[in-house]
Amino acid sequence: MKVALTTQDFLYRAETAYGDRIGAVDEPGVPGSLGETTYAELAARVRGMAIQLDALGVGVGDRVAMVSPNCTKFLIALLATTTTGRILVPVNFRLKPEEVAFIVDHSGASVLLVDPELDAPLAGVTAPTRIVMDGVADADLFAPAAAGAEPAHWEPDEDAVATINYTSGTTSAPKGVMLTHRNLWTNAVTFGWHMGLSDRDVYLHTLPQFHCNGWGVPLATVGMGVRNVIQRKIDGAQILERVEEHGLTVLCGAPTVIAMIVEAGGELADAGKPIPGAGTMRAFVAGSPPPSAVIERFENVLGWEFNQIYGLTETSPLLTINRGREEWDDESAADRSHLLARAGAPAIGARLRIDDEGEVLARSNTIFEGYWEREDLTQAAHRDGWFLTGDGGEIEDGYLTITDRKKDVIISGGENVSSVEVEDRLYQHPGIADAAVIGVPHERWGETVKAIVVLREHAKHDEAELIAFCREGLANYKCPTSVELRDELPRTATGKLQKYKLRKPYWEGLRGIA
Repeated sequence: MKVALTTQDFLYRAETAYGDRIGAVDEPGVPGSLGETTYAELAARVRGMAIQLDALGVGVGDRVAMVSPNCTKFLIALLATTTTGRILVPVNFRLKPEEVAFIVDHSGASVLLVDPELDAPLAGVTAPTRIVMDGVADADLFAPAAAGAEPAHWEPDEDAVATINYTSGTTSAPKGVMLTHRNLWTNAVTFGWHMGLSDRDVYLHTLPQFHCNGWGVPLATVGMGVRNVIQRKIDGAQILERVEEHGLTVLCGAPTVIAMIVEAGGELADAGKPIPGAGTMRAFVAGSPPPSAVIERFENVLGWEFNQIYGLTETSPLLTINRGREEWDDESAADRSHLLARAGAPAIGARLRIDDEGEVLARSNTIFEGYWEREDLTQAAHRDGWFLTGDGGEIEDGYLTITDRKKDVIISGGENVSSVEVEDRLYQHPGIADAAVIGVPHERWGETVKAIVVLREHAKHDEAELIAFCREGLANYKCPTSVELRDELPRTATGKLQKYKLRKPYWEGLRGIA
């Protein structure tokens, strides 16, 4: 017997086994907040939304775009669209209006859902149906279905596209990563297994839910009956308060989240106060890995378990996981932190190898279907049945260490920043003759954007002016935090920019970091 693996499986189990349990705790005091929601109510709201989409004429394969910080409605939208054969397009709410507009237009979304705080900034971004999620305009859309009411039937298909997640990659135009039900199902189950997820866990959504669908963890938590506590904006002290208030046991996040928590925990320790979650909390971190010294401080200050994963949006994302193992228990804190700074060993079902040029190649059921309406890029991302990650790496004792990012993607605070996109913006400045953008180490953000520029003859521009120019055309997180002026940039005889020479002084001596 072969039964299609789809997102329906996670909701079915949650409603069947944990219907009376609180499944989601929304951010309080926010327009449109749903408060506490049981899994039975969550399932009813999923059916209600699907019925409303039927009424709007949104059919199988149609796209629904959503621009919002973390909220329970994201869980509902993810399930209501995918379990009925539609496609969710979660959009980074930090993007500029023109960037959001490109994604909505390129995906062909027939419905656009907008957080109330973003309604005014995104007033010019439209779709055939545009709904503000303020609890009033979207009241019918997110209302529970009447008893016995069911949406139009969809014959489950594990190879159908479930979500399109846009990533900047190395070009200025975002690419739509098509993830199938099989991708999402395999990723969620595998990740949940490696996390040791159980129905006794309480999960905090600090990780943006638009980020590769929250790394797939929302599906894993729903399927296991985990209570989902929603964090809309990141604040280290508030996270520690919620650990105490809700009995949290697990969270996922970027290095910046970890840095904020460590900072807040250090303040508590200095005041002689206990650290919430010490000995019980575990954190899973991805993006640019924190320096080993930060990992050591994380475990020493907080008493939480540090874990690291590696993957890409194109891989759903889990490829490797690095959890402390029994053999490391007697290691010193410093040595243990160096071991944890590696990307990790392959997740169940993943295969990795390093090609002759040092690039990490991967095979897995979590690897994407392709780029939306970009077959050329899809073909270029594969070779002989392997996915080209674009990252350089080394494998030793079965563990992967990322050594270089060939695609020149800078991961700052968990956000992908295309160096090419930032360079394109810099080149629009009339006073810049040459420019290179690299990622440099940053204790809080993992890495941050640095611009190295050559000014035109007689031009006089300072760092603040050039950063301000970038902010006029790019989302803030993409903009340089520092600018260095030079007389020339290192290039090969053919004119190719040698970015590795620019990076080396900043990264040399740091283990576990590309």
